Amino acid sequence: MDSLYVVMPAYNEEANIESVVTSWYKLLEGKSKESRLVVADSGSTDRTHEILQKLQEKYPQLEILEDSLKQHGPKLLALYGYAIKKGADYIFQTDSDGQTNPKEFDFFWDNREAYDAVIGNRTAREDGKDRAFVEDVVCLLLSMYFGVKVPDANAPFRLMKSSLVAKYIDRFDEDYNIPNIMFTTFFAFYGEKTLFKEISFKPRQGGENSIDLVKITKIGIKACSDFRKFKRQMKKSK
Repeated sequence: MDSLYVVMPAYNEEANIESVVTSWYKLLEGKSKESRLVVADSGSTDRTHEILQKLQEKYPQLEILEDSLKQHGPKLLALYGYAIKKGADYIFQTDSDGQTNPKEFDFFWDNREAYDAVIGNRTAREDGKDRAFVEDVVCLLLSMYFGVKVPDANAPFRLMKSSLVAKYIDRFDEDYNIPNIMFTTFFAFYGEKTLFKEISFKPRQGGENSIDLVKITKIGIKACSDFRKFKRQMKKSK
């Protein structure tokens, strides 16, 4: 049986973490006994960590990754690296804010052998027009810089073969802010077999978003510089 690592970063998610873990943990049923749900929680100043530790008493396949950096992107890289190290066959990433629906996972799992990666496409977003606009800008920039066309570069709902993630993860510094965007770009640029599947995307279910538009703008400015660097590297390797 294939092993699945469901991974999610968390930061001050005490309002959501119990319901999110409970709903996503069910996906491990029917998978290899080596499958895990792993939450990266470092830096939280609320009860997120305490709640996670309590949940471990109920969910034996729940693991907490405590030694990652604080920011979302570095946590993703730490989670991916951890799943690869542990020998996962497949990695599924989502977030811990309750915006994604576990019921939409089955299609992704059923198509795992046909594609190297199945990535969500948030065609209808309920988290605000400003964030949808940011995603549109990101996709436009990827087209301009790398010549790739993707409908959703940063969706936190993606099933990937662990071997595919391992193929590209060493291209990132451990503190890189937007790895999912670049993973999507690599998959498109190098012709990896990728499917984009429409998913729903709810408003944040509780708590406050740690990344506001000001931070997004700063990340975007830095991203343009990073894109130029990646573009030079990718031209040499293609």
